[in-house]
Amino acid sequence: MTTIDATTESSPRAAAQAAPAAPPADPMMIGLPSFIVGSVALGLVLIGYVPATAVGASLAVIIAATGLGLVIASIWAANLGQSAVAGVFAIFAGFWLSYALLVLGLTHNWFGITATAAVDTQGLFLISWLVIVGMLTLGTLRLPIAYALLFLLIELALVLVLIGTLQGSAGVLHVGGVVVFVFAAVGGYLFFSSASQATGGSALPLGRALLS
Repeated sequence: MTTIDATTESSPRAAAQAAPAAPPADPMMIGLPSFIVGSVALGLVLIGYVPATAVGASLAVIIAATGLGLVIASIWAANLGQSAVAGVFAIFAGFWLSYALLVLGLTHNWFGITATAAVDTQGLFLISWLVIVGMLTLGTLRLPIAYALLFLLIELALVLVLIGTLQGSAGVLHVGGVVVFVFAAVGGYLFFSSASQATGGSALPLGRALLS
């Protein structure tokens, strides 16, 4: 009887030890798709999928999906103690939400900015974020090179959109939109790497870090 009781008591423990451990929680599973969907929406605006007058066409996606999704992902990452991930997602939440506020403010004259100052206001926005994304790029060079590529492409897209905005060039803005699609594709690759790990597989190759 004693032997039977011992076996019964130890069986659940043995089963628990034999069961594979669940993959660790990963905020990238929310953050990356949120970032990608806003990027695709913005890229479509930049390449002229909607009329030039419909500058707010992407805002429903950017506010409700991208901005909110990145805020959730950054809070989740911070709760897990993932400071770098939380910082990146929070920074890009700030970018997307401030972009939405800029467009809404200019189109509804919330800030009292005259039509002649609108272009320079957009330039101010883009230059400010060029500085921050540049800092982010340099500050994350110890991450795998796929992340550095993502941030460099975002920086390039900002440069092209800045030039296109200041020069009033639809052609340059179109090229900027293409670069947005390219960095969205890199984000998609990173998502598939996270999704593979979240479902019990291995990470995709992300390259070595530029700094050790």
